Amino acid sequence: MKVQQPVQELLSEIAEAAEFREMVRELKAGERPVCASGLTPAAKALYAVLLRRTMEEKPLLYVTRSNREAEQAMDQLGTWARLLGEPGPIFLPAHDIRPYQGLSPHADICEKRALALGKLAARQAPMVVVPVLAAATRMKAPEFYRALARQIRRGEEIALEELLDHLQSVGYTRQDPVEMVGQYSLRGGILDIFSPEARRPVRLELFGDEVESIREFDPETQRSVSHLENATLLPLTEFPLQKDILEELPLRVAESQNNVYTPGEPFAGWEFLVTLHSPLTHTLLHLCEGAALFLDEPQELRQEVERLWSLLEPEFEQARKEGRPAVSPQQLYLGWEEMAMQWAAHPALRAEEMALALPPGSAHFPFGTRPAPRFHGNVPLCLSEVQKLLQQQYRILILTTGPGETDRLAELFAESAIPFQRATRQHDGALGWQEQRSGEVAIPACWIAQGAAPTGVMIPPQRILILGNEDLFDSPPMRTAVSPSKISTFLSDFRDLQPGDYLVHVEHGIGCYRGLKEIAHEGVPLEFMEIEYLEGARLYVPLARLDLVQKYRGLEGAKPTLDRMGGNSWARTKARVRKSMQEMAGELLKLYAAREIANGHAFAGENPWQQEFEAAFAYEETPDQLTTIEEVRRDMEKPVPMDRLVCGDVGYGKTEVAMRAAFRAACHNKQVAVLAPTTVLALQHYETFRKRFAAFPIRIDLLSRFRTPAQQKATLRSLEAGQVDIVIGTHRLLSKDVIFHDLGLLIVDEEQRFGVRHKERLKEIKKSVDVLSLSATPIPRTLHMGLVGLRNMSLIETPPRDRLAIQTVVAPFSEHIIQTAIEQELERGGQVYFVHNRVESLDHMAAVICKLAPQARIAQAHGQMHERQLEKVMLQFVRQETNVLVATTIIENGLDIPLVNTIIINRAERMGLAELYQLRGRVGRSDRRAYAYLLVPEEAGISGIARQRLSALKEFSELGSGFRVAALDMELRGAGNLLGREQHGQVDAVGFELYCQMLEQTIHQ
Repeated sequence: MKVQQPVQELLSEIAEAAEFREMVRELKAGERPVCASGLTPAAKALYAVLLRRTMEEKPLLYVTRSNREAEQAMDQLGTWARLLGEPGPIFLPAHDIRPYQGLSPHADICEKRALALGKLAARQAPMVVVPVLAAATRMKAPEFYRALARQIRRGEEIALEELLDHLQSVGYTRQDPVEMVGQYSLRGGILDIFSPEARRPVRLELFGDEVESIREFDPETQRSVSHLENATLLPLTEFPLQKDILEELPLRVAESQNNVYTPGEPFAGWEFLVTLHSPLTHTLLHLCEGAALFLDEPQELRQEVERLWSLLEPEFEQARKEGRPAVSPQQLYLGWEEMAMQWAAHPALRAEEMALALPPGSAHFPFGTRPAPRFHGNVPLCLSEVQKLLQQQYRILILTTGPGETDRLAELFAESAIPFQRATRQHDGALGWQEQRSGEVAIPACWIAQGAAPTGVMIPPQRILILGNEDLFDSPPMRTAVSPSKISTFLSDFRDLQPGDYLVHVEHGIGCYRGLKEIAHEGVPLEFMEIEYLEGARLYVPLARLDLVQKYRGLEGAKPTLDRMGGNSWARTKARVRKSMQEMAGELLKLYAAREIANGHAFAGENPWQQEFEAAFAYEETPDQLTTIEEVRRDMEKPVPMDRLVCGDVGYGKTEVAMRAAFRAACHNKQVAVLAPTTVLALQHYETFRKRFAAFPIRIDLLSRFRTPAQQKATLRSLEAGQVDIVIGTHRLLSKDVIFHDLGLLIVDEEQRFGVRHKERLKEIKKSVDVLSLSATPIPRTLHMGLVGLRNMSLIETPPRDRLAIQTVVAPFSEHIIQTAIEQELERGGQVYFVHNRVESLDHMAAVICKLAPQARIAQAHGQMHERQLEKVMLQFVRQETNVLVATTIIENGLDIPLVNTIIINRAERMGLAELYQLRGRVGRSDRRAYAYLLVPEEAGISGIARQRLSALKEFSELGSGFRVAALDMELRGAGNLLGREQHGQVDAVGFELYCQMLEQTIHQ
């Protein structure tokens, strides 16, 4: 039977308590300060949502100490709001950098602020989560932020040029076709726009100046989906790019930055100089008239504002001393006293865990909530405690990380005869509740629902217990899947196509792309791709036949000659290339034929243990992850040995794919070897596997120098005897003395990092066992093999929830930038990589950094160090004993250190694109905003190829770009021949992509 909203009634009951009602009465009266103590972090979020419900439609500002605490509160507030049927909160972040650091705010923060300020100005924000430094920031008038958004209605007339200028000014970029948020394109009378927070982009069809129709369209297929009457175009920045403002800003900024910036164009940090043009006259409370305030630990809020001012004033003086343009702090921020005076005019609840500094004469309400009990994965203890509390008339709400954990708990409760209700999603999106009990058991007083609340709360006076995600299983907070990246899984990415680019038509050869053209066909207007051939001949290809066309990619920027339409030259060229590759294909096939005829082990289907192992995954799988897991499962069930390459950005879930494959092999009494390129990475994998497999009787061991000789010998004996199920190690696993009892699966992490000798040994092993290779950015050779079908390849492009794109800054070498970047990261408790790829001058660079950031704990790492010393340095960094690592590119090798969210790469122009991408992937592993600074000499000293690489890296800040980076690196470095370089001319003749297609056809023949 369905029960309507019992949890909503349960949570609402908290607000019915006499002390809660009295607290609300005091807040509304506004006669004295109101304080609530005894509130745990989880209770604060719950009580804030309940307070918002009782304050008669007043907006609520939930003020936290920092961006990070605000983001954590967002999850919990969102969960309680959903369970109570309330609108969710919005987030107004503080700027991540200070005004005098010579840098611009992170693009993600600019977008979030623009959206939040627009909603506040439009009175569409019932609850706002705001760090205190965002509340201290001076602002424009509400009408300024309202004007950043545009409403377009069908039938109205618009000034097209003015609208295009507006889109560019609020952060949109012109890109054809439109596939991602923040892009627009104009083709004739058709304007496509993808606005933030929109499900899909919209297509405006114009007749003159009139908007004839508005349609949503699918960004993948570019086909219309539905008709709309109006569309809202939201901004991506709170700082509109207006040329007149930029031209008025002092030009000496450009002079102080080695003339990198063009007058009238945006430059790093210009956003903080806008007040030189027009002052900031308003504050947050002007945008939230009549708001109530929920102040999370007011003493900490005060300390944070005072800390900001202690930094601003000396930094402002230093900027003036150096001749840099700067606006005084008073023009940009409120001081604490001014904020406190403004807040005193609003209902404000001071929420504290401990009432240590109550204002004199305040109304104090001690609520006495307690942290929920922690069970650390001890399921029997949890079930016993739940039964005991139910007997004491407690009502219990359990929040899980995802469907798998919900199912698992439901089974355990059913087996223990504990009556419960579980949340179900109704057709209209609302929550329903499915009851489960047996016999004459009373109505359930226990509910299980999915929600993002790491910790729960116990409220003894009302006999309510809420258990959070980590109270049960020590699991991290829920991460749900988000929309997959729009990057295509094939090399021809027409999103990058510009007029003037070369194309290859399968039948007509190499031509020049001239753009899209609308042509009437049988009375229906259709879009065609216009391609120009030799002597001006034109070919029009309908968009439905793009399979006939590829973007031309030669080697190292080779420029092709145009073919003649209708001539024989193209047919002769293809024949010559095909003959050449027939010889090469034979050699290629020898490498893989042995595997195809070899007999491997066909693993059986799933068993209950496998299902339980997968259900215990702490996150919700992304769509790409699920696809890859299924592809690996099918491969393992075949009698032919698996050889699959899994490509995915750092932290996108490749390790979970590998662990599920390892679990399947171990359940079939087959041994698993996990090969890592470094000892420290092997140790990290060992810890990850051991924790993930803890609930199952599978023995995992480590074979590396972290083990004593005696321990290594014991591991080798156990391996040979079949007593070890999974062994993790470095190339030590490839030694002749390592004998497996029955090896069934080899997992290779970052295969490209191993040397030739180790790869030869890998080839021997691969002939008879399943092999799963993992790579964040495969080297072009590996990717080329996958593209022509010689290896099976899976792509994981969906980022985890809250994973943010990395802010990439390309700048001339500057001690000021280095100092600012390091100080900014250390201030938020993070760690920094400084990459300097010259061992001989590493000491000097470390000394420079020590002088610039004396508070930093600096370590050095490079490949010429003794391996044990290198391991010691890396382990100290992993354990946060040091916080700045000055190193060569040795850090590229895959360590997972979530606190490292700033990387500075010196002489970035000397590195390959894939190498730069891998290095940048060392940061941004958590949900913290990450920064990559690519320091280069003045542009005159950078080669054309290096400039392309740096430009590409800035372009590929979209999450999940690793596959596309490797594809472009093929073009920049030269794809060449898999076995030599004699095929270069053949690739240039037909373009890399058609070359791959022809090679694949030749191999299949």
